Formats: sequence, structure tokens, C-alpha cells
Amino acid sequence: MATATEEWKQQAKDIVCDILEIEPEEVTETSLFKEEHGADSLRAIEILAALERNFNITIDQSELGGMVNLDGVYTVVAKAANWN
Repeated sequence: MATATEEWKQQAKDIVCDILEIEPEEVTETSLFKEEHGADSLRAIEILAALERNFNITIDQSELGGMVNLDGVYTVVAKAANWN
């Protein structure tokens, strides 16, 4: 059975993959959205907005710079949700 942490991380990964139009197996926790997956700034904002809706949190736009890969997304979501 998945832990709560694994569940929300999977949800975040699913959101990223959906917006970037890539398969989940194509992305790793450290693969770079822009350089390796062709993401642009509009896609980054879409990811941020989708994460906010999904997790019912508010993410400051200044956090976008840290959301370069899944590790960064996990850190930003956990911080915004006060899970760290």
C-alpha cells in the first residue's frame, strides 16, 4: 500500500506529465523540465496552477524558479502545504 507521501507525489508527477505531455516513465525526479522535456514558462505556470488546485494550496510565483524538476516540485508543494 502506498504511503500518503507517495500518493501526493504521484499526483504531482501525474499533473506534471499531463501538462508537459510526456509519459511518466520519461521523467525522473531530477530530469529537467525545460532542458530535457521542452517545457516553457507558460507550462511552468500551468503546472503551478494545477498543483494549487489539486492540493488546495497557494504557491508564490517566486517559487517557480525552484520547480525545474520533480524534486523541486515536491519541495515547493510540501513547503506551501506545510508538510515539511
